[in-house]
Amino acid sequence: MVFLIFIVSFAVSFVGFPIIIPRLKRAGIVGKNMNSEKQEEIPEMGGLVMAAGFGAGIVFALFLRTFFDLFLAVSLSSILAVLSTVLIVVIIGVFDDLISISQRVKAFLPVFAAFPLMAIKEGYSMIRIPFLGVINFGIFYPLVLIPVGITGAANAVNMLAGFNGLEVGMGVVAVGTLAIIAYLIGQNTALIILLAALGALIATLYYNWYPAKILVGDVGTLCIGAIMACAVIIGNYETAGVILIIPHVVDFLIKAKNRFPYSFGVYREGKLYCPDGGPVGLAQLIMKLTGGISERNLVLVLMGVEAIFGVIAILLYC
Repeated sequence: MVFLIFIVSFAVSFVGFPIIIPRLKRAGIVGKNMNSEKQEEIPEMGGLVMAAGFGAGIVFALFLRTFFDLFLAVSLSSILAVLSTVLIVVIIGVFDDLISISQRVKAFLPVFAAFPLMAIKEGYSMIRIPFLGVINFGIFYPLVLIPVGITGAANAVNMLAGFNGLEVGMGVVAVGTLAIIAYLIGQNTALIILLAALGALIATLYYNWYPAKILVGDVGTLCIGAIMACAVIIGNYETAGVILIIPHVVDFLIKAKNRFPYSFGVYREGKLYCPDGGPVGLAQLIMKLTGGISERNLVLVLMGVEAIFGVIAILLYC
């Protein structure tokens, strides 16, 4: 029965994109495909449809709980807090996509999305850390670690983006991994959240894959990161979230060293090459190591890297 949540979120997103794509074009809500020769304009803010699909899946789960007495062990307050968190990051993403909020301000804003989880004191202050054992963070957990986790994850996913299918593709791998772990350790609330997200992400990937028919925008990237953070907080397996975010951390460190420049590739004869100044992000590092790579293959490589960390995370919880 839980698989129906995945189907509902997938169906709503999959049907929603053909409806919204032409409307976004007519409204002039478009972004440039920076890694192509012509740099054509593509509809943006597709993350709205993805978020709608996720919300539909969650609401369907609540419907089954209320009228058919299913998922009674699932925490209603946790589910509603996650919905509130996603709504807040959607609002932040819409504002940024429409009026371009400065990078410094945008990096801080997801803190507000953590308030719903902080308000209900979500999560477990006792965290098992590899090689260190169980550590009790006490009140430090809801007041500091939750906002840091949500803000960090949202920004990390938002930063490692800019290529057709990249953020959504890596999101599918990460969310799928977290869903498997949630099932293995019996975290049903986290599993419902992740299945709703996974259905919406896979539907989104169909339209966002190279050559993309729509871009997800900051609405999409912030949502993916926030949902991942919410799931590991509720499921008490933060270590898995940290492992899955390692590629994004590497990307952040490379970009920080270069003072966060715009990080695209140099398009030449169907391939992307590392800029002359050297790698300015993880994607450009792969371009340099391969001596030039197509955008599609670049995304597949990065998804493969994420999958490796996903396997490590799963083995840790088996």
